[in-house]
Amino acid sequence: MVRPYAMTRGRTGAGEQQFDLIAVVVTEPPDPTFLPGVPEPPVGPEQARILALCRGTPLSVAELAADLDLPVGVVRVLLGDLLTAGLIRVRRPVPPALLPDERILQEVIRGLRAL
Repeated sequence: MVRPYAMTRGRTGAGEQQFDLIAVVVTEPPDPTFLPGVPEPPVGPEQARILALCRGTPLSVAELAADLDLPVGVVRVLLGDLLTAGLIRVRRPVPPALLPDERILQEVIRGLRAL
């Protein structure tokens, strides 16, 4: 068993990146320079599992932590490394301030029911 601090090389933060629990992670398409026969980019086994999990289906940070059976803090550090390397994309959730007002949504529902 590998200790979490060994996986992150003693780091506890994801650098400048902030990963919300519901942020969605997607594996970037392979770089054309990584052709068959050319070795994959150097990543650890946990990071390789993240890339494999997110290749077919976008997953949230919380889902990744559960699937990998790792603490969320460790997953955030590993994701920070992958994002810096350009191997993943992260879609952040919409801030609540940018969401439509509940009153507007209620009016839309009433309008649809009236049809």
